[in-house]
Amino acid sequence: MSKILITSALPYINGVKHLGNLAGSMLPADVYARAMRLLGHDVLYICATDEHGTPAELAAQVEAEETEAYCDAMHQAQKSAGDKFKLSYDYFGRSSSVSNHKLTQYFANILEEKGLIEERVSQQVYSNADGRFLPDRYVEGICPNCGFEKARGDQCDSCGKLLDPIDLIEPYSAVSGSKDVEIRDTNHLYLKQSLLSGDLLDWVNKAEGWPHLATSIAHKWLAEGLRDRSITRDLKWGIPVLNADGSKREGFEGKVFYVWFDAPIAYIAATQDWAEENGKDWKSWWRTDAGAENTKYVQFMGKDNVAFHTLSFPTTILGSGEAWKLVDRLKAFNWVTWYGGKFSTSQKRGVFMDQALDIAPSDYWRWHLMANAPESSDTAFTWEEFQLSVNSDLANVLGNFVNRITKYACGKFQGKVPEGGKITAAEEWLLKELNQRIPLLISFYEKREFRKAMSETRAIWAAGNEYLTQAAPWTHYKTDINQAAMGVRVGLNLVSLFGILAQPIIPDAASKILDAMNIPENNRSWNFGSSETIAHLIDALPFGHEINSPDVLFTKIEDTDVEIWAEKFKGND
Repeated sequence: MSKILITSALPYINGVKHLGNLAGSMLPADVYARAMRLLGHDVLYICATDEHGTPAELAAQVEAEETEAYCDAMHQAQKSAGDKFKLSYDYFGRSSSVSNHKLTQYFANILEEKGLIEERVSQQVYSNADGRFLPDRYVEGICPNCGFEKARGDQCDSCGKLLDPIDLIEPYSAVSGSKDVEIRDTNHLYLKQSLLSGDLLDWVNKAEGWPHLATSIAHKWLAEGLRDRSITRDLKWGIPVLNADGSKREGFEGKVFYVWFDAPIAYIAATQDWAEENGKDWKSWWRTDAGAENTKYVQFMGKDNVAFHTLSFPTTILGSGEAWKLVDRLKAFNWVTWYGGKFSTSQKRGVFMDQALDIAPSDYWRWHLMANAPESSDTAFTWEEFQLSVNSDLANVLGNFVNRITKYACGKFQGKVPEGGKITAAEEWLLKELNQRIPLLISFYEKREFRKAMSETRAIWAAGNEYLTQAAPWTHYKTDINQAAMGVRVGLNLVSLFGILAQPIIPDAASKILDAMNIPENNRSWNFGSSETIAHLIDALPFGHEINSPDVLFTKIEDTDVEIWAEKFKGND
């Protein structure tokens, strides 16, 4: 058994997240956490809402609410959406928590003591129309590198180059659209990332189990020359900048820490909150001088968050000089796009988590998004592909298998596992398939290769259907009831196996299957240690064990459904 700490990128507070956010961090982290728990590992899955920064203030302004009250409500909304999608967080915290305030200020003070933070006068864009300094991403203009007309002040989405707002040509406020902007001097604290470039490069080069996407982004930023970054902003909402003794820092009364400085620290703070609420020890997960050297830390995120998790947050951890845990495995995803374009809240393009559950059960979405996980490239969501995944994989392959063999057992064998019959070529073929595919499936989960894991799961379900075709218990029933009993018995054991294997990805359907099969909770783990164990899987249910036939597990999606949804969610022109 291993200790595995799992974090997924914190969902931002300004509204319920769309399917791309779900598929790029939270859902794969959940699937991985569930699989590792089933394998017997000690798992802690931590997430939280990311609540600071200008977008939170502006979203609250739109709702005519105080920022804190808005964040309170949206935290609950996001937690509820996660619960409905069966995301198995051990703790879902908040970056605005008291613990994160304290820990962020702690790290800032110790980094300053180490000479890695210094106060500098910097130039920043001020919008006269908005009456405020504009954070990087709220200044837009023409990219000086490639000429893209809607480059943001922190990065150009077209060429990927890191930018400073004052570099933009013809800058304007993304809040109001006003071009009445000017450059003003303002004092800020800078994290001197450049001093740790060599250490960060060494660390990234030693990383194991990172996808090429993650390492390539980290190397790209390092090759461009890691820049010192401002870690404070001229805002009201956020973590205030204090002295080590807790007093207000002179000249920083109207400033807070930059959201990308405090948000990753919230992973640790949320673990502290989990520990306090549950009477647990948080240090054994985060401090290598308290047992965390034996913990494997795995992060999940979209590609736009990679640089902050591979460079900025590690600068904080390494720069402290203390025994904090660094990430061991980092799983980065590309984007799920909406018919090739971006999801858009303002234009109502795409489906968001709360809307999705009004359309179909969470299992349908979980399966489709992971079967088409954007691991090697962006993946375009279409209703037609969603329909195909549900109808073909879930309804036809898994649902059809479970329903036909359980109904047959209830009709012909009184809903009890029958005895009799002998091993034939069909059972030998099935065992060979399972002995090959189950270890492969587990290895894909362990390596966080989700599309391959889903493909292998589908292949195992398909093997069950092929077995029933070969064993043909309904044919044998007419002439040799004992041999029919063999086919039914193995088929029922496969139903139990399929339910056990399905738990990480479609937990609701898996629970229905295992409940119908009367499988006790303590017999639902993945104890697949050897070929002998796997052989036992097709004969594990005792003779006479009572089962039921579950209701229809998956309802097929009709063409008319696709037409309605496509029209409803096409977005504004």
